[in-house]
Formats: sequence, structure tokens, C-alpha cells
Amino acid sequence: MSPFPFTDLETAAYCPRKLYYRRRDEVTVPERVAERRELAFEYERLLDAPDADLAALPTALPPDEYRANLDRAADCDAWPDLCDPAERERLVAGKDCRGVVHKVLDRDGPVPSMVFTGDPPPEGVWEPQSVRTVAAAKALAWEHERPVERAFVEYPTHGVVREVRLTTRRKAAYRSALRTARAIDGPPPRLRGDAKCDACEYREECGVRTRSLRSLLG
Repeated sequence: MSPFPFTDLETAAYCPRKLYYRRRDEVTVPERVAERRELAFEYERLLDAPDADLAALPTALPPDEYRANLDRAADCDAWPDLCDPAERERLVAGKDCRGVVHKVLDRDGPVPSMVFTGDPPPEGVWEPQSVRTVAAAKALAWEHERPVERAFVEYPTHGVVREVRLTTRRKAAYRSALRTARAIDGPPPRLRGDAKCDACEYREECGVRTRSLRSLLG
């Protein structure tokens, strides 16, 4: 079986039924996503950018909050490599998965950094994004024939950078998503009114029934 795209594993961790629909369609990266992702390659300039310049960019925060987040991110030991990675947009292929690693850092060995253009959670990273990041680390480790136990996740519209350790729990979530991706050969069962359905582009086609908080509370 061919290696699965990173995006398949990320989607499988989010919703198996969504993965079924995505596999039928040709999915392209929207221009707005590409523009927001590009912010991750301009950190040094953005740290010193005037408020007017920051306000004109596709950031999600006021200039002072955005700059404060970048200042905190700059305390990371890998900050120089995040600003000037050894490689960017590198296509990698491992035993089970393949895809683009947005940044490859040289930290006594390859370290992947994945860039996501949505909002970060209050702490850590969202589980589907964790699965995609583990997939990137696994593929990079396969190519370099050495373990990769550390990665980074970036939310450039917020100026937030978070370190991800490949813990036992994260690896287990990755393996679970891999099993799900392998098993799908027809529409999986619908979720039941999950909040994630509200934002899904396949919600109407899927036919899942969502309920408001008011109705759930009776």
C-alpha cells in the first residue's frame, strides 16, 4: 500500500467520514492559506515591523499582541532555525506516510516544523495537527534513518510557536489515524452532533444532524 498523505492522517484524526469525502474531491490549498503560511517565513521582519505594516497583514491579533507573542516565541532555543530553516517546503516520503514538511530545522539532526494557519488552542496543539506533525517526523526519520523525537508547530497568524515531543500518547494517536485511513473503503458512520461538524465543508452532504446548545440543555 502506498504511503498516506499527511493530510489524510490529519483528517482521519479529525473525522473519518470527512476523509471519505475528501478522497473523492481534488482539494487545493486556498490562496488565503498560502498567504497566511508565508508569515512563518518572515518572523524577523515582523518582530520590528511598525503597527501599520502588521495591521495590513493577515494576522489574527492586534499588532501589540501579535508582537508580544513573537517576542515570547523568540525565547525558544530553535528560534534562529525557525527564522532561517535549513530547508522549506520539503517533500518527504516514509514507510507509511508522505507529504510536505514546511520547515526542516538542523538541530543536531533533522527536526520538522509544521505551519498551521488557524487559531491555536489555549495550550499545546490540536490533536489532528499533532497527528500530522508526528507523521512528518516519522517520514523525516525514515529518510534520514535516525529517530526524530522533537518537532515544532507554528501558528503564524498568532505569532505562536509550540514545541511538540513525540510522546507515547502522540504516537498512539498517529497509529490510530493510520489504521483508520487504511480501513476506509466506504462512508464511515456519521458523528452525532459534534461541534466540529459546524465548520465542516461537507456538513450538508454528510447529513449529520447538529443541535444548538440551547436544545442540548433542554
